[in-house]
Amino acid sequence: MAATLVLLETTATNLRSSSLPAVTAARELAKHHGGQVVGVVIGAGVGSAAADAARFVDKVLCFDHPGLASALAETWAPLLAAAVKEGGASALVASATSIGKDVLPRAAALLGAGMASDVVKVLSAKSFRRPTYAGNAITDVEVTTAVVVCTARQTEFAAAAPAASPGAVENRTVAAVGALGSEFVALHATQSARPDLAEARVVVSGGRGMKDKAGFKVLEELTDLLGGALGASRAACDAGMAPNDLQVGQTGKVVAPDLYFAVALSGAIQHLAGMKSSKVIVAINKDPEAPIFQVADYGLVATWEATLPALIAEMKKLKAG
Repeated sequence: MAATLVLLETTATNLRSSSLPAVTAARELAKHHGGQVVGVVIGAGVGSAAADAARFVDKVLCFDHPGLASALAETWAPLLAAAVKEGGASALVASATSIGKDVLPRAAALLGAGMASDVVKVLSAKSFRRPTYAGNAITDVEVTTAVVVCTARQTEFAAAAPAASPGAVENRTVAAVGALGSEFVALHATQSARPDLAEARVVVSGGRGMKDKAGFKVLEELTDLLGGALGASRAACDAGMAPNDLQVGQTGKVVAPDLYFAVALSGAIQHLAGMKSSKVIVAINKDPEAPIFQVADYGLVATWEATLPALIAEMKKLKAG
């Protein structure tokens, strides 16, 4: 039977939780294709991470080489394509993270395969459901090539649980790595003690109505009291109130926390596409006609200046008591 391959993103020692939804999607696809779910780990010094990843799949192919330390599509995609061809795999899956969105289209091109992006449901061996028009329409698509490639939206697939027994790890030999003219220059990452935005159970997001960075400082205080992650609308990021890596929405990060606070944020279509799958949405906005109230479970028509300080004070009392 043909295997289903899944690209697994890792740290130096562990599987990233953002890849667990992709494992779930791969398992669902394998039910239609038959065969094993085989993980692919790529990087430098990722032996321990591959062993950790093996807890969730039938087998792990580990490509470990100093030239693979950075997730470049030019170096990673050929390895994925080769793994598919050598193993006779019928499907290739990854989470719709920035890495998955970058690497899998190139791998699909190398394989001459059709691809379904950002899928929210596996319908059959070659059919998928995915959002279009910023989530305002749902489309069923079919991939007609022999090999199927897809990226799975993390918020729509449950995190995979460990398998009954760990799979074997196969270390693959990597020849000289060629980046095809591309070069990794630097990674500028925001250091934060808060949870990762895409994985946090609580997200507090602010919009343009926060006015300035000082307003976001108030949001940060609420965020820390809730033990959550800070987010922002594109308008707030464009205005320099928050870093771009905190943007939630169609052109930012897609989140689905247990609790989503939307403060001074109108709720444009593009923003709703990135958070409307949240389990509970709380909106605070002075405009009663703001679109955010159409998806909110709880809404308060008021200014953030009149509400957040009181909310923060009450939360501090509860924590102290």
